[in-house]
Amino acid sequence: MQASETVSPTPVVQTERRGSALWITINREERRNAINPDAIAGIENALRGAAADSSLRAVVLTGRGEKAFCAGADLTRGTGVFSEGAVEPTTDFGRLARVAREFPLPLIARINGACVAGGMGLMALCDMAIVADHARFGLPEAKVGVFPMQVLVYLRRMIAPRYVNELCFTGELIDAQRAREIGIANAVVPYAELDAAVDAMVGRVEQCSPQALRRGRYAIASMEWMGFTEALTFAESQIALTSTAPDAKEGLQAFNEKRPPKWAAPGESHE
Repeated sequence: MQASETVSPTPVVQTERRGSALWITINREERRNAINPDAIAGIENALRGAAADSSLRAVVLTGRGEKAFCAGADLTRGTGVFSEGAVEPTTDFGRLARVAREFPLPLIARINGACVAGGMGLMALCDMAIVADHARFGLPEAKVGVFPMQVLVYLRRMIAPRYVNELCFTGELIDAQRAREIGIANAVVPYAELDAAVDAMVGRVEQCSPQALRRGRYAIASMEWMGFTEALTFAESQIALTSTAPDAKEGLQAFNEKRPPKWAAPGESHE
């Protein structure tokens, strides 16, 4: 008797190389790209793999379809959401956030639709956000009896406290233009132009030294919680290291020779 074939389930997170960028896509369109433990693990694994690839220049995080970037945690019974905290000292999302904080490449959020609750957390882990004009943002957790605790860790460093408080205490959604006004979005474009806008942002990143950007992202994360004196001392040490790196020498030489610089991959030397 012929054995029946096993059909592999569609991955809840998919990755695709597009030029120098890796696109990470939450592939749960039927659930408005809500995150569950598998989705969080998929994003984390993709980031870990990207961090080890010296040919990458940026990572784009997005959701499948046009309706939602991420609708937050999947609250369907049996998904495991909210259950791990009773036995583990850290949450799935917290572990992902730690990986994202130490990630060496620019992270770009491609907001293709609704970005609410945990989706706001994913967006806040990214360095920049390109937003479709029909997208909506919000923190409606209090309307289901919880509060956006983990999201606050990242979001309160991104937008002013009054706006964070309003989002948390009303649970109401805001539109894309308002999101840009309060500092969430870098750009708002029609959905049909979203991919082109993301590609343009990646192209702008490509013009910069990959060595400088990797060290710069490390510096931004490191200085986030430092006081003035500590941050200034740290910055002085980092500029000393950056200015002696191969890309700094190449950049200065290219400037004086009035030509585009030829960047080396991190860890490589210029010929």
